[in-house]
This record gives sequence, structure tokens and C-alpha cells, in this order.
Amino acid sequence: MSAKVTNPMKVITGPNTRWSYANVWEPKSINGGTPKYSISLIIQKTDTKIVARIKSAIEAAYLEGEAKLKGNGKAVPPLAAIKSPLRDGDIERPDDAAYENAYFINANATTAPGIVDADRNPILTRSEVYSGVYGRASISFYAFNSNGNRGIACGLNNLQKVRDGEPLGGKISAENDFATDDDADFLA
Repeated sequence: MSAKVTNPMKVITGPNTRWSYANVWEPKSINGGTPKYSISLIIQKTDTKIVARIKSAIEAAYLEGEAKLKGNGKAVPPLAAIKSPLRDGDIERPDDAAYENAYFINANATTAPGIVDADRNPILTRSEVYSGVYGRASISFYAFNSNGNRGIACGLNNLQKVRDGEPLGGKISAENDFATDDDADFLA
């Protein structure tokens, strides 16, 4: 019998996690930085088990990264004083209904995440993964200290799409756009 080694800084989110700003097929550079894959994970505040796991993983990353966070300073800044990846949608995105009564985490990676469906088969069709789908995400937290910015960041490992959701960002799918037989304006 082998003992399972668990990483206290790794979390698998629940199946009701909603994906937003899903940039998971091609790495993008922000302000000339290293190109990265990224996603915003929306987690309902009522999903208390996952939220507790995330808070615990952030604390583990803080403890593991104390030396890095201290840097050249005299002391390690308190966890409450540094940047946290767990953000409150009601406070930071009050005008976006998708973030209502939810937390969100922006996760990124320099290597492409593995993306599978509910049966763990690889998803190769890009249109299957969009902002608005629901799925689980494997994420890891780590401390950073760069150019005076200190905090805990979130790395993106892998994604598992569980089910489709209403697309976010206001874009209507072609299927819905042409769902009506109303062609009165077609020849107008």
C-alpha cells in the first residue's frame, strides 16, 4: 500500500466552478510579459467546502513561502497585508451578475493546461471550452515577491469541463442567434 502524498497548496475546485476569461488554448502576453494561459474561476460563496480548502491552501503557500515574502525586509508581512488570489466578486465586480455572491481566482500558467471532459477524455475542440462553462480546475498556490509586489498567486494545472453554461461576455451562440424561423426581415 502506497501512501498518497498530498500537496497542501493544491486544490481541485468543485463541479459548480464557472470559467470566465478562459484563455486556455494560446498563451497571451500582458503588457509585454511572459505569454501565459489563464482563466478566472468563479466559485459561489455557498460552496463553503471548496472556499475553506482554498483558504487553507493559501495559508500553506504563505507558510511555505515566508522566506520569499520576507525578502530583504525585517519581517514577513502578515497574510492579510499581501495580495491574495481569492477575491470577492461582490466587491470587485459589482456590475457583473456572473460574479454575484461569488469569489473568483485568476489562475495562470506558462504551460498549456490539460483539458478533459467529464469522462476524462481530452477535449480537442476549442469551441467546447468557453467563458461560461462549468467545470473543475486543478490549481496550486505559491508565494511571490517581485518588484516590491508580494503575495500569493495561483497556478493553473488542469481543467475538467463538467457541463455547458450560458456564455459570458454577452456573445450569443450562432445556434441561438438562428434558433427562430422568423425570416421576415431576411429579404427586406
